[in-house]
Amino acid sequence: MQKAKIYTHKEEITGWVMSEKLDGIRGYWDGHQMLTRTGLPLNPPPWFVKNFPPFELDGELWSKRGDFEFIQSIVLDKKPGEGWEKIRYNVFEVPNEKGDFFLRLNKAKEWFEIHKNIYVRFIPQTQIQNTSDLDQFLNEIESMGGEGVIVKDPKKPYHTGRSAHVLKVKNFQDMEGIVIGLNKGKGKYGEMMGSLTLRLENGIVFKLGTGFTDQLRKTPPPLGTSVTFKYNGFTKTGIPKFASFLRVRENVRLKVK
Repeated sequence: MQKAKIYTHKEEITGWVMSEKLDGIRGYWDGHQMLTRTGLPLNPPPWFVKNFPPFELDGELWSKRGDFEFIQSIVLDKKPGEGWEKIRYNVFEVPNEKGDFFLRLNKAKEWFEIHKNIYVRFIPQTQIQNTSDLDQFLNEIESMGGEGVIVKDPKKPYHTGRSAHVLKVKNFQDMEGIVIGLNKGKGKYGEMMGSLTLRLENGIVFKLGTGFTDQLRKTPPPLGTSVTFKYNGFTKTGIPKFASFLRVRENVRLKVK
C-alpha cells in the first residue's frame, strides 16, 4: 500500500498536485472486498460497494471534518448499520495500474461513469504553481477543521511503500504507538487514567498524558490498542516532544508482553 512521507519544505513541488488529507478510515478495495490499511477485512453493506470494479482502488471512508469517532464506530463495526448511509468512499489512487496519476484515476472515473454508485467520490486535485499555493491551501483546510494536505508528483508511476513523491503536509506531526500501560491519575484525575505508556515502532517507550477527554480517562483504551498522537520534534533520547493524544486507531489490538 502506498504511504506518504512528511513534507520538509525542501522538496521542489511546482507542478505537483495537492488535495485535502481526509481524517477517516483508509479503505483498500482489492477488487473483491474492502480492507483496512493493515489488511483486515471491513464489512460495508453490499449496497455500499455495489458496482465496484474488479480492479484495485485506494481511498478514504469519510463523512465530514471532525467526525472521526463516528466514522470509526460505523466503518469498523462487524455488523454494518444504518450509519453507512452517511459514509462516502473518497478515491485517491488506483493501485498497480500503468500510466501517470491522472491516467490511473481516469480508469476508475470511467468505470463509475458507467457503473453508478452514489457513495463514491473522487478527491479533488489542484495543481501547485508555487509554494504559496500550498501554504494558502493548507491554511484554508486547517481553518475549516481539516487535518492537512497531501501533495503528489502526478508524473510518477504507482509504487508501494513510502516515497519522496507523495508527501503529507501539516502544521504538526503525528505518529502511532501501542498502549502497553495504563497509569493512574492524580488530583481531579485520581480515580481515572492519568497517562498511557506507549511503545513506538522503533521500540521507544514513553508516557502520553495530555489530549484526553474526561470520558476517555474514565474508559481508557485497552492494552494493545494502537493510538495516534501529535507532537513537535524529538528529544535527544528520541522521545516525542509536546505529545498530545489525538485518537484511537482502527479496531486492532496486539498482545502486550
